[in-house]
Amino acid sequence: MTFPKLDLIHRHRRHSLVNVPPARTLLDVLREELRATDTKEGCASGDCGACTVVLSKADGTHAHTVNSCIRMAHSAHGLKVTTAADLSVNGQLHPVQQALVDHHASQCGFCTPGFVMSLYDLYQRANGRPVTRDEALEAISGNLCRCTGYRPIIDAACAMHTYPRPASPPALPAQNDDRDPLNPHYALPTQLTQLLRLRATHPDAQLMAGGTDAGLWVTQQHRRFQQVIDLTRVNELLRIETYPNHLAIGAAVNLHDAFAALAQERPSVAHFAERFAGRPVRQSGTLGGNVANGSPIGDSMPLLIALGAQVVLMAERKGRVVSRHLPLEHFYIGYRQTALQADEVLCWIVVPKPLAGEQLVHYKVSKRWEDDISAVCLAMQYHLNNGVVQSVRIGAGGVAATPVRARQTEAVLAGQVWNATVIGKAQDTIDQEFSPISDMRASASYRRLVLRQLLQRAWLQQQGHPMTQLEDLA
Repeated sequence: MTFPKLDLIHRHRRHSLVNVPPARTLLDVLREELRATDTKEGCASGDCGACTVVLSKADGTHAHTVNSCIRMAHSAHGLKVTTAADLSVNGQLHPVQQALVDHHASQCGFCTPGFVMSLYDLYQRANGRPVTRDEALEAISGNLCRCTGYRPIIDAACAMHTYPRPASPPALPAQNDDRDPLNPHYALPTQLTQLLRLRATHPDAQLMAGGTDAGLWVTQQHRRFQQVIDLTRVNELLRIETYPNHLAIGAAVNLHDAFAALAQERPSVAHFAERFAGRPVRQSGTLGGNVANGSPIGDSMPLLIALGAQVVLMAERKGRVVSRHLPLEHFYIGYRQTALQADEVLCWIVVPKPLAGEQLVHYKVSKRWEDDISAVCLAMQYHLNNGVVQSVRIGAGGVAATPVRARQTEAVLAGQVWNATVIGKAQDTIDQEFSPISDMRASASYRRLVLRQLLQRAWLQQQGHPMTQLEDLA
């Protein structure tokens, strides 16, 4: 069996690799084929950040960090891959590297290349201006250090703008791509019609977006895909479209950009988004992939359910493109099971714009503040009219086999006076509405207790109580 070739740019050179299997990771190709051993494998699950690289277009634009350990190599076809050793030129360290040296920000050094790349991404985005400590912390939210500690790394990040800016490497001339984008072993369609035709022809192929979850099937479960259809080049699905009453987010829009779009209308979503993994995961993973994956502990789904989001499913049948809309809570039919038919693709997530007077709360409870999976996630959207609950929607994660809508609890609240008594009744209802399991993240009893307390927190927060968030204790 012959697999499609893989072309990428690394260390200012074009590389063409032949017969690369669809399930081969970018990290493996970098280390074993290109000998870029500066990029490390730590966890092989996108948690530690030692494998962080920067992906960009050939001209350096649209740059973003990704975890190369769970990113499929073919997804980088035609792109530029920058690793830590690429930054120094003729023995001259890059400002990021020099700042880390001068601030003694490395000890064993295993994690250092990943930190270098996360800070390089921040350095490029800052474009010469100083960065704050909060910006530095957000930039390295996907990187773990076990021996040096983070203070000298943050100090280096805040000082890197003081060093002379390096010269940009010369741009490589444009080159024609002769790879067939519809090769079914690893297809990279660029148009929606191509994607739907591929899906109709190859219903058993693995749909792939950022691969932040599917990559774990490769590295942790040793699964091997024979056919992959990659959505991340489909132009239509890379758009965020604004309409008078709703936002349509393409399935291939990464999580960072999708949450930023939601935060334009609902600013509190920006803080919630920072709790969704680290920056490399948010810049690689897509909203469509997170929703289609159907994990009961996925963070975006409770929020989207509370906001009344719908999914748009599309297919090509008998030469015609057909589509259907489903409320997100109806999309899930069982553990990791969705209503998606074999020839369908989830193409858009449609989110209504907020109406006047909307109240929105969203909570994630996990063992770590950042870069961790939820034990419980709860989101509630409601409207009050003269102290009466006019409408309410509640989405929850981590408490059932799928992301769920708390309809019984909504019924207790709707039309009632917003006070401690009705909140108490809602707490009793949500305590019985779901049957969570006990696992490594939390016990069933803990999850039920947290659900109760989060409803109480929402009420206290709306009442203006000063101590409802962990940040209030700082």
